[in-house]
Amino acid sequence: MNELSHVGPEGDARMVDVSNKESTHRFARATGVIRMRPDTLAAIQANSVAKGDVVTVAKIAGVLAAKRTAELIPLCHPLPLTDVQVALTPDDTIPGLRCEATVRTTGPTGVEMEAMTAVTVSLVTVYDMAKALDRDMSITDVCLLEKSGGRSGHWVRR
Repeated sequence: MNELSHVGPEGDARMVDVSNKESTHRFARATGVIRMRPDTLAAIQANSVAKGDVVTVAKIAGVLAAKRTAELIPLCHPLPLTDVQVALTPDDTIPGLRCEATVRTTGPTGVEMEAMTAVTVSLVTVYDMAKALDRDMSITDVCLLEKSGGRSGHWVRR
């Protein structure tokens, strides 16, 4: 079995030392879904939710969350992100919103956690803004879709 990178010799949790790793272009893409009633989705699309523009606020929340991932996930490295994009797309077949985040940097470690954090916080923000209309909303299917860069190269979810 491979040695665990986040576990020290005494079995304690530790941040991985990346000081000797080569800086490469890093990219990660993650997704997730928030399911809701059709009338809640319609209100979001019509921009008639009392708290304001749900989609725009959720996108901004996702970008901010990606930039603060190291403050939220204990063993993540703070990274200088070069790009964060968050898209929220309505889908009547769910019904709900699909969220996709892409994150880029050049550095010694990847941005998978930043992409998944962006998706999660975006979707929680949608819930917060629309909960007065629909407390039954549920956030599901948050996952990494793709990553590239570093020693392990390019990976795509099958």
